[in-house]
Amino acid sequence: MTSANFLLNGLWIAVQPKNLLLCFIGCFWGSIVGVLPGLGPLAGMALLLPLTFSLDPTGAIIMLCGIFYGAMYGGSTTSILMRIPGEAASVVTCIDGYEMAKKGRAGAALSIAALGSFVGGVLSVIGLMLVAPRLADAMLAIGPAAEFTILLAALGVSIFAASGPLLKTIAMIALGLVLAMIGLDPLTATPRFTFGSLNLSDGLSFAAMAIGLFGISEILMSFSQTITERPQAPKLREMLPTKQELKDSAMPTVRGSFIGFFFGIVPGVGHIVSTFASYAVEKALSKHPEEFGKGAVAGVAGPETANNATTGAAMIPLLVLGIPAIPVTAVLLSALTIHGVQPGPLMIAQHPEIFWGLIASMLIGNFMLVVLNLPLVGLFVSMLRLPYGFLAPTILLVCIIGVYSIKASGFDLMVMVAFGILGYALRLMSFDIAPLLLAFVLGDRLEVNFRRALTISEGDYGIFLKGPAAQVAVAMVIAVTIGVLILKLRRWKAAA
Repeated sequence: MTSANFLLNGLWIAVQPKNLLLCFIGCFWGSIVGVLPGLGPLAGMALLLPLTFSLDPTGAIIMLCGIFYGAMYGGSTTSILMRIPGEAASVVTCIDGYEMAKKGRAGAALSIAALGSFVGGVLSVIGLMLVAPRLADAMLAIGPAAEFTILLAALGVSIFAASGPLLKTIAMIALGLVLAMIGLDPLTATPRFTFGSLNLSDGLSFAAMAIGLFGISEILMSFSQTITERPQAPKLREMLPTKQELKDSAMPTVRGSFIGFFFGIVPGVGHIVSTFASYAVEKALSKHPEEFGKGAVAGVAGPETANNATTGAAMIPLLVLGIPAIPVTAVLLSALTIHGVQPGPLMIAQHPEIFWGLIASMLIGNFMLVVLNLPLVGLFVSMLRLPYGFLAPTILLVCIIGVYSIKASGFDLMVMVAFGILGYALRLMSFDIAPLLLAFVLGDRLEVNFRRALTISEGDYGIFLKGPAAQVAVAMVIAVTIGVLILKLRRWKAAA
């Protein structure tokens, strides 16, 4: 049978009433989880995992995947409206999405994010269907040395994307790497910078940091700003993107799809790197890079498209190799294993109904998410009409619920407040805080892969230049470094 015949069989499986209902439940719950700050797809899937034990394998994986890409879809809502990242990958959307909302273009930003997410999600599923088996061999070549170098290139990309001065951006990256070292040593379990506190043994909570740096700091910043008027009741044409906004977002959406798909198939990289990379590419290619950070449409369309494109591509390591490339797919792996299905090279042949049924359901699920989210744009935009005296406590309550619901930890609430104050101080001094969060997320994996590579080579640093995968990764670092220097030099000359 050809791939087209297999896909038609998958569509027949996906449109069965039970599977359609499970797909809808997953997408709906995922959208809610994405809107609530701090929860993210991992927590949303873990909460409903016990419900899948009584389902058949196909229905279980369809529902869990619906939660996965639904959460990535919904994470942009609070990022755009309140400058609170719904989940880690929505950090970049806060930058320009919130600025568009402040200009009265929240509806357009939400619509562009939804449409970009739809395009990225659909194209990544098509890519999953067409190229998954062919990419298996290439992915096996990604070892610790190559992965370390790729992650290093990702940090270089954050310098591209940053809106602040070069030295301040490097300082934020350094601070993020230092904060990532707090907790137990990932290889030896030796406490580091915990100062005897058990609360710090697991390290700092990313959700508490992100919500503090963005959400709490925004509340503090608002106290020093005089808001003379609130947005008026939005009209339908104001909630929809203009022709110019659609034109400005078209190519970023296409590029974001390819960028997200590429980073999705690389084990261990994931969504946050792909969104930063997309933002950096759009800023570098833009004729008006000075608009980024001030409400650029491309700064919303590109990263949101890359975010959802990464979701589909992240299924390739799981389904083709049986490797959970990111923590979320580890939940999917456990669900499949519980049902007696072993992901790997033989899965397509042994369980075609699961593989093709999942692909078809992901196509249907992306349509469901558009239908679920676009009609709610007007309701979301109307939230901005609330007097800030009511809106600020609401934002604070959402922040507290989001952080506390993860581990029920009062310490994490204190971390949130501390980083809210830190974020407020950094923003007053014109520091870009997004690179700090990227460095914090990548810090653990950078260290682990660096040490593993040196362990394998018995201390030979030449391992970072051996093998095609490592050499390609090194070339990426060199290209990013040269690009950053050229871009900064152009801006310096323009300013002069």
